[in-house]
Amino acid sequence: MSGAMSLPVSVTEAWEQISGGPLVEGYGMTESSPVALGNPFYKETRRPGMVGLPFPSTEIKVVDPEDSTKEVRRGERGELLIRGPQVFSGYWNNPEETEKTLLPGRWLATGDIVVQDEDGFTAIVDRKKELIITSGFNVGPTEVELVLKSHVGVADAAVVGLPHPHSGEEVVAAIIPNPGHTVTTEDIRSFCRDRLAAYKIPRRIFIMESLPKSMLGKVLRGQVRTELLAYGKGAK
Repeated sequence: MSGAMSLPVSVTEAWEQISGGPLVEGYGMTESSPVALGNPFYKETRRPGMVGLPFPSTEIKVVDPEDSTKEVRRGERGELLIRGPQVFSGYWNNPEETEKTLLPGRWLATGDIVVQDEDGFTAIVDRKKELIITSGFNVGPTEVELVLKSHVGVADAAVVGLPHPHSGEEVVAAIIPNPGHTVTTEDIRSFCRDRLAAYKIPRRIFIMESLPKSMLGKVLRGQVRTELLAYGKGAK
């Protein structure tokens, strides 16, 4: 099983071709001890690119990120809430954070933005705290990163929001070029114009040698944001 971050379908296909074994996504957090959803292992029922269905005795619902009392319709984006026997009782000696995370009815507010299909399969879209709000539009960094990483000259990418005096935040990307490829910021923007809405196209692009990552290999967007803020006038 795979967790911690979105698993591209191409990686699933490559893994299964090389190993001969299935690779499916699951979902959880420390506060859910840790697993709460998972994909079926059978090819006929699993859905690559999604984290699957709730585990036994586990309930989920998808709510308005600004109002947890309002559920959204299937197919609409919202924050994932989880309830079940694996959900934690609270943070040790931290009632304030517990109240923010453990909602009435013992619903765990995950902070993850998801979409459910008509059959109840769930796909993770982004982290609520990492959504970029530019001129009133919500931009999910994961969507932009997937487009950037589909460019033949891009090995890896991270997308964050940086302060802007007029739009609130602007979409900014840090990319690592693929060895042997030369990429320019205009080339990247042109590539994005054919694949993203105008407000989602990175306004600034930094070409980097590396990106900060966790021990699991997950890009740490918070650290990327801090580094890009420090670069200041070095933006391209």
